[in-house]
Amino acid sequence: MTASMDMQFDALLVLSFGGPEKPEDVRPFLENVTRGRGVPPERLDAVVEHYMHFGGVSPINALNRDLIERVEGELAAAGVDLPVYFGNRNWHPMVEDTVAKMREDGVRNAAVFATSAWGGYSGCRQYHEDIARARDAVGDGAPTLTKLRQYYDHPLVVGAFADGVRAARAELPEATRDTARLVFTAHSVPSAADRNAGPPAEGGNLYSRQVAEAAKLVAEAVGVDDFDLVWQSRSGPPQVPWLDPDICDHLDTLSAKDVRAVIVCPVGFVSDHLEVVWDLDTEAKDKAAELGMDFVRAATPGRDQRFAQLVPALVRELADAEQPLRLGVEPLLGSTTNGASCAVNCCAAVQRPR
Repeated sequence: MTASMDMQFDALLVLSFGGPEKPEDVRPFLENVTRGRGVPPERLDAVVEHYMHFGGVSPINALNRDLIERVEGELAAAGVDLPVYFGNRNWHPMVEDTVAKMREDGVRNAAVFATSAWGGYSGCRQYHEDIARARDAVGDGAPTLTKLRQYYDHPLVVGAFADGVRAARAELPEATRDTARLVFTAHSVPSAADRNAGPPAEGGNLYSRQVAEAAKLVAEAVGVDDFDLVWQSRSGPPQVPWLDPDICDHLDTLSAKDVRAVIVCPVGFVSDHLEVVWDLDTEAKDKAAELGMDFVRAATPGRDQRFAQLVPALVRELADAEQPLRLGVEPLLGSTTNGASCAVNCCAAVQRPR
């Protein structure tokens, strides 16, 4: 098994979103993220303040460096000689620079682990576009880059989320622990983008269907059969419909039903980056306190060692042509060929308003 992994691939690239690491990075970073999306300047101003609340530093790069260190440990323990590189879409280290370094180091064929578990444009196709853009920028001699599959329903991911929910429940006061409402959240996307993603025969809505399936799998693992799925972190012009309800609006709804405690599981996020620590640990937590509601947030899987084990498992799966290890029943979509687009309509490009 391990022999074929490092025979087929000679490197691994961890490809992520990126985030500022000092205050002066924040505005340029946000301009990179929102370029061409018609986000009003006042919305950017508000998000700048979110980052400044944390000293102008996003946790995401540090979390990814920690993940890479643990993945390197897992590879070494398995006897696999596979150097691990790190590149981002929106901030340094930029993926174009990383792929140029990979070429300098003689890398010819690398697997790519994207820190998004999902299908859909922002969850999948945009990473394929990152791969293609980086290879074009590097030009002759750029390594082949093969994106690993979507992994939202992998047993290691579901198990880590389930343990996070159990640990969060244990933090609640005994008086509300048994009646706490389990609420799953994921990053909202434009409704049209979600509707257009996925084969028409399957009804589209690939991303929201995958998120719903992941929530169901985690709920089943912790023995809960009645739960809620809501959304967070929307951006863009206010006139464009996005998936809803928003988590804070939903807390109002639950309070009106006399729900006195919530366990929030950010099933749509693999790590505790800014949209988790601000939108949930700050805004949603404050909202719950305002409503007199006990609030706990389950951990994301990124710091769980099972997540570090996931990465080489996906590389091995592809290298050895193994049957994907999955708990879900949603069709598994997505090409793994040199940054090509996914299977038909898996992640159709977003038509953005001008």
